This record gives sequence, C-alpha cells and structure tokens, in this order.
Amino acid sequence: MDSNGQNTGSPIAGRVNSVDFFRGLTMFLLAGESTHLFSQFRQFDGSFMQFLATQLSHHEWHGLHFWDLIQPFFMFIVGVSIPFAVANRLKKGDSDRSITLHALKRSFLLLFLGWALYCIEPGRIVWRFQDVLAQLSVTYLAAFLIRNKSFSFQLVFTIVILLLMDLAYRFFPVENFNHPWINFENLGAWVNNKIEGVDKASEWASLNAVATTAHTVWGVLCGKLIMSKKSPAK
Repeated sequence: MDSNGQNTGSPIAGRVNSVDFFRGLTMFLLAGESTHLFSQFRQFDGSFMQFLATQLSHHEWHGLHFWDLIQPFFMFIVGVSIPFAVANRLKKGDSDRSITLHALKRSFLLLFLGWALYCIEPGRIVWRFQDVLAQLSVTYLAAFLIRNKSFSFQLVFTIVILLLMDLAYRFFPVENFNHPWINFENLGAWVNNKIEGVDKASEWASLNAVATTAHTVWGVLCGKLIMSKKSPAK
C-alpha cells in the first residue's frame, strides 16, 4: 500500500487480486461439481467430509446449502467486472454507443449459446433457456443498462424485482401451478412448460433470470466500490 492506502503491489498490472480470486474460486467449485469431485468425499469416514459432500452438491428443495450460493456467486462476479470493463473501453477511446452495441451483442451471444447447448444432446432444436449462460444474458444486460444510476436506485430496483418475484410465486392463480414451493407445481414450472410446449418441463426455471438479476446488479455496485478512491479499510 502507498501512503494514500492504494494497492500498488498487484502482481498483474491493472488487475484486482480479490476479483480474480473470487472468479477462480467460483469456477473451481463449478468444475468440481460437474466432474463429481465433491461427491467422492462421501467415501471418506468422518462427519466433516460428509458435511462437505452435502454442502458442495445439488440437493432437494429443503433448507439452504452452500451450493445454493454458487450460481449467485457467478452472476455477482460478472457484475463486479462490468465497471472495470466499461472503464477500460472508455480509456481506449470507445464511445458510449459502441460500448452499448458491444453489450447488446454479448448479451445476444450469451442467450444463443445458452439455448444452443440444450440442442446438442437431442440433436434437434428444443426451446429451453434454463442454462446459466442464457440467464446471464438477461442479468448482464439489465445490470449494464442501469450501471450509471445512483446506488439507491439500483438497490431499490433489486429489492423490488425480488419482492415482485416472491409475490408472483406466492399468488400465481393458475390451478396446479399455485403451489409456490413445490417442484413442477409453481409459476416457474408453468413458464417453462409454455416456453417448451410440454406438459412437464425441467425443474430449472427460466424465470430465475429475473430474480438473479439482483445478484449481477449487486456485483456492479461492489465493482464501483472497489474502483473508488476509498481506502481498503474504508
């Protein structure tokens, strides 16, 4: 640290170690789960290893486990990166218009890739958008478009969408889909069925893209805080 409390010892010029570490940790956890690494912990004796295996794997709809935070972590760290990316492009001389067009293009590509991944296994076009990439296309674009709004506006915006989503699930009036916390019998399942044109779609709700927008916006706010001239202690 220099006399003003600024970090001058980063081993990679222009990068923030905490952001890189958090991104790397999130990707490591995702890779560990997808390769079934964490499920191997169940083979070890001892309550601690069993506890880790439980916390680092998907589970039924009951209680809160650490794994429930990984997807929000992913959305959050994307938000943290947005202010840095925009600042770098402005520094290179890009106009606001070109940056916005770039964001629109990236959002479309994320949506396309997230959708296309579901078409690989069946070998045909299927309309599914539960993939994290597809949902990220929504959260990324929303967070980008309101990034210059005040802290209060962005905070209120996220609270409102979370509250509206909660109320929508609780009071959705369609018969057989009015049980908010029962899998395949709630608003998210109804939306999935309508998109896919089936009677029973995936348990992963495309509608989550709306609620998890809050996580990306919170990341933007955190990114701005890191970029500010406040001291690390502040």
